[in-house]
Amino acid sequence: MIMRRWRGAVRADDADAYLAHQDDTGVREYRATPGNRGVFVLRRPLGNLVEVVTLSLWDSMDDVRRFAGEQPEVAVFYPGDDELLVEKDLHVDHWEVTGADLDLGPG
Repeated sequence: MIMRRWRGAVRADDADAYLAHQDDTGVREYRATPGNRGVFVLRRPLGNLVEVVTLSLWDSMDDVRRFAGEQPEVAVFYPGDDELLVEKDLHVDHWEVTGADLDLGPG
C-alpha cells in the first residue's frame, strides 16, 4: 500500500470554502480512481492560516499514476485552487505503508 501526502494552507476565513472545494474536486477524483483505498483531509490552525494536509492510500504506485499521471510526485491542482490557497506544495510525497493492519474495505 502507498500513502500519498500533499500540503497547503489557506486564510482562516477561506478554510471551509476550500475544504468544500477540495471535496468536490481532488477528493472526489481520488475516490473515483481505481486502486484508491481512502482519503483523509487534515486541518489545523497555523498562525493566521489553516494548514491542510491530504493523505490518500493506494494499492500501488501504478494506481497513483492512474490518478496523478506519469509524474506522480507533481501535485495535481484544479480550477479555483489558486483563488483560495495561500501556500501550496508543488511536490507530493509517497511512502510505502508497512506493518499496518488496516481493514479499509474493498478498494
